[in-house]
Amino acid sequence: MASATLVGRDPTRPDAVITAVQGGAGSWAVAGLCLAATGPAAARWLRVAQREHYLAGSATRFAARWWRSGACAGVMAVAACAGLVAAFWWVPAAVVPGAAAALGPPGLAVRGRTSPLAWTRRLRTLSGVWLVLALVVAFVGVLVGQPAPMAAAGALLVPATVDLACAATAPIERRLAARFVARAALRLRRVAPTVVAITGSFGKTSTKSYVAHLMGASRAVVASPASFNNRAGLARAVNEHLADGTEIFVAEMGTYGPGEIAELCSWLPPDVAVITAVGPVHLERFGSEDLVLRAKQEIFERAPVAVLAVDDDRLAQLADRIAAEGRRVWRCSAVDLAADVSVVPDGGGSTVRIGGAPLARGAGGHAQPTNVACAVAVALHLGIERAVLAERLATLPAVAHRLEVTRGSSGALVLDDTYNSNPAGARAGLARLVGVAPPGGRTVVVTPGMVELGRRQVPENAAFAGAAAQQVSHLVVVGRTNRRALLRGARRAGPGSAEIVVVPTRQDAVSWVRRNVGPGDAVLYENDLPDHYP
Repeated sequence: MASATLVGRDPTRPDAVITAVQGGAGSWAVAGLCLAATGPAAARWLRVAQREHYLAGSATRFAARWWRSGACAGVMAVAACAGLVAAFWWVPAAVVPGAAAALGPPGLAVRGRTSPLAWTRRLRTLSGVWLVLALVVAFVGVLVGQPAPMAAAGALLVPATVDLACAATAPIERRLAARFVARAALRLRRVAPTVVAITGSFGKTSTKSYVAHLMGASRAVVASPASFNNRAGLARAVNEHLADGTEIFVAEMGTYGPGEIAELCSWLPPDVAVITAVGPVHLERFGSEDLVLRAKQEIFERAPVAVLAVDDDRLAQLADRIAAEGRRVWRCSAVDLAADVSVVPDGGGSTVRIGGAPLARGAGGHAQPTNVACAVAVALHLGIERAVLAERLATLPAVAHRLEVTRGSSGALVLDDTYNSNPAGARAGLARLVGVAPPGGRTVVVTPGMVELGRRQVPENAAFAGAAAQQVSHLVVVGRTNRRALLRGARRAGPGSAEIVVVPTRQDAVSWVRRNVGPGDAVLYENDLPDHYP
């Protein structure tokens, strides 16, 4: 490493000043600034990792998404990379990537508005492992005589080191969770409820709610709360909520990859298993809908009874294969009146049929028909009388944030579909808006678009925006994640289509709605994204 002063040089000359900064105390000062920059950077990317369920790779994936999200972010990213390269020859240049890591990407807050960092035990463990990795990077810089450039690289690479920490701690977390899973398995054996397991690309939570409602009047039912649909969440649901005397336990099961549902069923074996739908959800992780189906059908490996929404040909074929094995299969449909259970929309509601015979008028437009049909099939199989079902269907509840209809403070009709993020649900939400909107009023769709659709994300968002622009008066595009695709689709709708409004955040969209809609208008909030998305 160069010394701070060189013999024969005049320290007042500019090149001497550069030399002094390049080596000695100046280099360590720049390295210290870059190390300090890792603090706010770590807070950002640890928050992203927490929001993405600590899945290794998530922080890096979101970092790429954020740094490509706009012109300002792109310029900052290019400057940071150029500064990092230059720093190996001229140390002061390391300040540029350090500053970019501390201040950017633009729009990703350190604390977060909708999803603040929660310092749980798991996050503290992850932070400790990340800190060790960050110190290793800094130590390598000292060993190779480049402390400032390596400190700058460490600041820029915080997303990657956070992902490495997630990968390193995942086996530890599984071992720590194993004792809670073992306790849950013991409790299940002691209480011995009938287990209804529900999975699907979408419709899981709604169907779970309907099953609990239909059976709640005559059976002691416990359903897994909220989105407690993974290993840790379901173990917690059993340990904290499965009371003695519980007759039915309804478990929502989610998956991010093959093998997860099979592992859940190994200690939470279902007596009745349900698949509500297969669609383009989590394609960033699965890659194809065929792999989604393969992972979802693990729910039937141990189940003696299967319930499937067979309007999807793939699920119809799966139903035939399961039936051929001699197991009981309930086929549910929104179009086939001869299905075991059908719920066919007509007018403002739907008619529930069992084997073609009418049972009752079902829920209104808030309920997806095949979800209701699957819930009815479960209740029928578990012995709920038809008269009770007919009575309970008349009061089928709306599920929070899933096409929930309310009246806003402005007097406008509000359709809250913010927990929906799939193409079929988005189309259903748009149809519902058009169906319930008062004539002559404004119809508004507020959306950030749909995510985790892999290669289909751009065309699906463009198609939805195009359909919305042809049917509503205003389309409010929120955020940057899907802005290009949504605008492209809306503009293709041609003359006379919806007025397009672009806002940066959900709060801005709500403010626009409050200023511009009133009695006689209707607003659909289609999906919502937490603020760790651009």
